Amino acid sequence: MRLAGSIVGDTLTLLKRSVEPGITTRELDNIAYKNITGHGAKPTFKGYRGFPGSICASVNEEIVHGIPGKRVLKEGDIIKMDVGATIEGFIGDAAVSVAVGEVSQEALDLMEATRLSLEEGIKAAQPGNRIGDIGAAVQTFGEARGYGVVREFVGHGIGRFLHEDPQVPNYGQPGRGQLLRAGMCIAIEPMLNVGDWKTRILDDNWTVVTADGLLSSHFEHSIAITEDGPEILTKHS
Repeated sequence: MRLAGSIVGDTLTLLKRSVEPGITTRELDNIAYKNITGHGAKPTFKGYRGFPGSICASVNEEIVHGIPGKRVLKEGDIIKMDVGATIEGFIGDAAVSVAVGEVSQEALDLMEATRLSLEEGIKAAQPGNRIGDIGAAVQTFGEARGYGVVREFVGHGIGRFLHEDPQVPNYGQPGRGQLLRAGMCIAIEPMLNVGDWKTRILDDNWTVVTADGLLSSHFEHSIAITEDGPEILTKHS
């Protein structure tokens, strides 16, 4: 898990440095593919339930599962890049939101709030706590800042399969849900919207967008729950 996570983190570091006005989402996908396979791993998402890309590349009002293609990034966009890598039978999964050139203060505030909400969720992932403690931490942080917290797509267990039990919602009640135990690995992935939390899926049957067309941000880490607390497996710089 640590090896898979480190490959995901390295790939996200490279992708963040590659984002600039004029690059296409397919070019970013190619960068990720070469880096993941260069480490001897496989892009987890490629072919998963028919998904055509190595990464998910979601721009502006797109929340998650955007398909890489001919779209050219322009100044002022924000892009969410979700990366998975499989090696030695184990999977790492993480996502970031990145500004394309100079972006609005609204976009900067949204991305920072989403990043910090992930930190709050990770802090709550202590052995002896419950899944609801994670969701409550994310929801409380995001809604206190006026953002819609996406409910229809959630985090998940991770290990030998991309999506394992338990589901890890970004909302909930403290003290509810499955008990967190040392040795568990989960992916926590808050998605915050400038407007409402509701979503819809585009005609490609993959890309999830905000129902009101307003900006969304997404951050994710795979973590291991240890006796000493949560360990981030997908760190990047």
